[in-house]
Amino acid sequence: MTTPHGIDRYTELVAPTVTVNDLRAIVTSVRREGDHSVALELRPTRQWRGFRAGQFVRVGVVVDGVRHTRCFSPCSSEHKAGGRLELTVKAHPSGLVSRELLARARPGLMVDLGQAAGEFRLPRPRPRDIVLISAGSGITPVLAMLRTLVDERHEGRVAFLHYVRRPDELVHAQELRRLAAARGVTVIVGCTAADGAGDVDGHFSAAHLAQAAPWARGAQTYLCGPARMMAAVREVYDGMGLGDGLHTEAFDSAPAAVPSDDEVHGTVTFSASCVDAANTGDVLLEQAEAAGLSPEYGCRMGICFSCTAVRRSGSTRNALTGEADAEPDQPIQLCINRPVGDVDIVI
Repeated sequence: MTTPHGIDRYTELVAPTVTVNDLRAIVTSVRREGDHSVALELRPTRQWRGFRAGQFVRVGVVVDGVRHTRCFSPCSSEHKAGGRLELTVKAHPSGLVSRELLARARPGLMVDLGQAAGEFRLPRPRPRDIVLISAGSGITPVLAMLRTLVDERHEGRVAFLHYVRRPDELVHAQELRRLAAARGVTVIVGCTAADGAGDVDGHFSAAHLAQAAPWARGAQTYLCGPARMMAAVREVYDGMGLGDGLHTEAFDSAPAAVPSDDEVHGTVTFSASCVDAANTGDVLLEQAEAAGLSPEYGCRMGICFSCTAVRRSGSTRNALTGEADAEPDQPIQLCINRPVGDVDIVI
């Protein structure tokens, strides 16, 4: 009776939050933090299964009549009242969705929502001693961990070490200071700019770790931030013999390998769409979009696995690891794989 649309295309005309299959969320509050960040509280529909602190969700927003999906990590506690979740979105110059939310998000806005996913999460049972390290937008998943631990009245030691360029770029500053005073959490803010005035200055070092958590040798550490910062932390941890206790999540990708001249040839066939295009050497997601297709994707960094498609034939090379693979009928991630010669992708 509802062909060609699903039933939710009709129920949304009556009430957008009444859905049979689709998971959505309504924005219940909006708080802008400075000129570049906005905090959104969402109330999901009944299909929501909750999340584990550290995981991410896919959020779909309509921009100029086209729905775009991006990945964000909730920064709220797992135990937030009413199953609600909070997102802190930092707008980037090239971020279509983040700039749209910063400029136009209002209470009552409906967004599509995906179930929480990701292996970067606070485990059960909780480790007794925990170090949280982040920089920039990487604060969101570890802040969710911190808030969850506070709500659970965690009895172990917790240290929170976060890096910004300057103190005025720190989001949730008042809450972090309050937690440090009332809950005994060690909060250290590092400033990387030459004129910074943080609790510690410069980039991550063993000395910063010693100041934040002199007991770190027996702790579990959860790290999220830019690739270079994460590499610096891992180098320090490996040098101290603490690498086994370090758990990481990246929000940007490592520098991608440049394809060689002998790889940039042939034809990319998007067989499900009956579209052929000359291989340009770009990752398959970008080549598909250049050919006029709209494959689903989330992060464009190889983290969320939402842009997976089947490589029917041909060879592709992982732009992050440099590894090539030619096994037929295998699912691959479009955002981090480049075609090597002729390739058939089921899109």
